[in-house]
Amino acid sequence: METVRVREMRWWDLPAVLELERALFPQDAWSKGLFWSELAHARGANANRRYVVAESAAGDTAGRVVGYAGLAAVDGTGDVQTIAVATDHWSTGLGSRLLRELLAAATAFECREVLLEVRVDNTRAQRLYERFGFEPVGIRRGYYQPGNVDALVMRLPTETESDGGPAADTDAVHDIDAVQDGNAVQNTDAVQDTDAVQDTDAVQDTDAVQDSNAGHDINAGQEGMTHGSTD
Repeated sequence: METVRVREMRWWDLPAVLELERALFPQDAWSKGLFWSELAHARGANANRRYVVAESAAGDTAGRVVGYAGLAAVDGTGDVQTIAVATDHWSTGLGSRLLRELLAAATAFECREVLLEVRVDNTRAQRLYERFGFEPVGIRRGYYQPGNVDALVMRLPTETESDGGPAADTDAVHDIDAVQDGNAVQNTDAVQDTDAVQDTDAVQDTDAVQDSNAGHDINAGQEGMTHGSTD
């Protein structure tokens, strides 16, 4: 099996990341400016983003970017922004590995909860998230465009809740309707295997740079995007 290492994403990774992004999500790929904006908030004393890349570590393909993932942390809530894995690395466990990296980052950011969104018809991705403890908490109608596909909002219970603290109501899946910019909604269809899971909770204008405080409309709003895949 090919050796893959996961490390922090840096600006010089963007050409390879953008190539993979456009291959996996051709209809709603993130722009270079959006990635730059996210990385601008990934370092420094006030950092609230964590982005990583997975790259081949040996052989003829050493250094090739085969996956990436990102998480935003705002007001105690972690939002899975994106998880993407090259198709030739689906079903290798890389999607799970990247998700674990994001959950570790959420812990480091002292998040009380982690949210993501995934297409309602992407059951393989949903099963992956369920294995990690995510539970469905809401529906976003027509979130993924084009196609007008609903998004399932999923939430990872915190340790506090597991210890008897207040928990979210997961007995019913709530209808979460919000006004969205159809120009920016990541399509999780592109990855059938949550080896790619892109969350665009940020309603994005892919030609504009995302504001660091904007784009979390799950609670207020957000993997909204979860490019979904499984492994």
